[in-house]
Amino acid sequence: MKVHSPQPSSFSHISTLRASSLSASPSPQPTSQYNITPQQPKSSFVIDAVQPDAIFALMAKCKADTFKQKVDLGVGAYRDNSGHPWVLPVVKKVDEIISSDPSLNHEYLPIAGLPAFTSASAKVILGNNSPALVEDRVASIQTISGTGANHLGSLFLKHFPASPNAAGTIYISNPTWANHATIFKNVGLNVKQYPYWNPETLSLDFDGLIGTLSSANRGDIVLLHACAHNPTGIDPTKEQWAQIADVCDERGLYPFFDCAYQGFASGNLNNDAWAVRYFVNRGLELLVCQSFAKNFGLYGQRVGALHVVFADSATKKAAATQLELLQRAEISNPPAYGARIVSRILTNAELFSEWERDLLTMANRINDMRIALRKHLEQLGTPGTWDHITSQIGMFSFTGLQSYQVERLVEEFHVYLSKNGRISMAGLNESNVEYVAKSIDAVVRGI
Repeated sequence: MKVHSPQPSSFSHISTLRASSLSASPSPQPTSQYNITPQQPKSSFVIDAVQPDAIFALMAKCKADTFKQKVDLGVGAYRDNSGHPWVLPVVKKVDEIISSDPSLNHEYLPIAGLPAFTSASAKVILGNNSPALVEDRVASIQTISGTGANHLGSLFLKHFPASPNAAGTIYISNPTWANHATIFKNVGLNVKQYPYWNPETLSLDFDGLIGTLSSANRGDIVLLHACAHNPTGIDPTKEQWAQIADVCDERGLYPFFDCAYQGFASGNLNNDAWAVRYFVNRGLELLVCQSFAKNFGLYGQRVGALHVVFADSATKKAAATQLELLQRAEISNPPAYGARIVSRILTNAELFSEWERDLLTMANRINDMRIALRKHLEQLGTPGTWDHITSQIGMFSFTGLQSYQVERLVEEFHVYLSKNGRISMAGLNESNVEYVAKSIDAVVRGI
């Protein structure tokens, strides 16, 4: 390759011009023909601000509180008896095994996720011998925890309704997890409510539930909490579940199960999956949103799955391709690390047994806190009845406290809980349960 050097005469000419320019007197700047007045830029967007998410705002307020006896009963995450996050021993063990594996890499997962994970997670919720799995009628896909499963499941039903004449309506319980309505509205579903909590009896409003669903239209979707209902902690009995299945079958309603707490309701995985398996064994088409945040303590790893049960294998195979198409446009593919931890535990009999023991540890501690809180309230003679605290199950208790009482608990006693009176039982421990009981007693008495 030839490199042409500049000619000496040209270089001299440039140097002369440059020197002349530097020695010349500065020229007067031309007067602009435009009179420009600086203005503050203003966007063409018109955007209304919304209130921060209530739970995360409560968490931030609690974190900033310097009061030594503050109690966080708002966050839906397990805490040990010292009030600290608990890494399950089996999760810690497997984390160390995987992270020390020299073959570990960080390549993309398939669009549908880690196959070992989706296969094993389907067996956990549906059962190893589920007819739907045996007959290859379940389309499973890894999701961004339970939130991602709810989103992808509702998006799928928006594109492919359960009935040709479905109006795109989903019924959710009143109350339900605060994020449900927003998720479903964001995909374009029409959200309606069915009664669930009876504030007078502090129990399930089953007549209201059945009455509302009995008037729903064919193809309407019904959100059902598989176990440990959030926020009430009240689940239907097996007989009541059978009646709900009857209504879904007779009215042509589509069951949409959200399973975020398998193992937390009773401490037994199979017991907590009973409702889902019953509906599947009845031959109903349905979907299940599955989260491993709570029962593995993998909150930040966002491990979840969506399982869609169809009447035949051919439809399942077609649906699996559509789910992947939707997922590709949403997140491309899911994160790997948490799914590797879960799949390793679910596919190893010894590790699985360790996980079951860890689940029982969490469930038993929460149950102990229910008993302790009720005992302290009854010993104080707190007005009202408090047996619902021990009859409810799972991570949460719906106390029945009024909003003004909740406000006093937060502002005066530094006991942080949701405005609707929901408390996370996992936030209680032997060191704070008596203080919480005394605080509740004070606001109930109005002193």
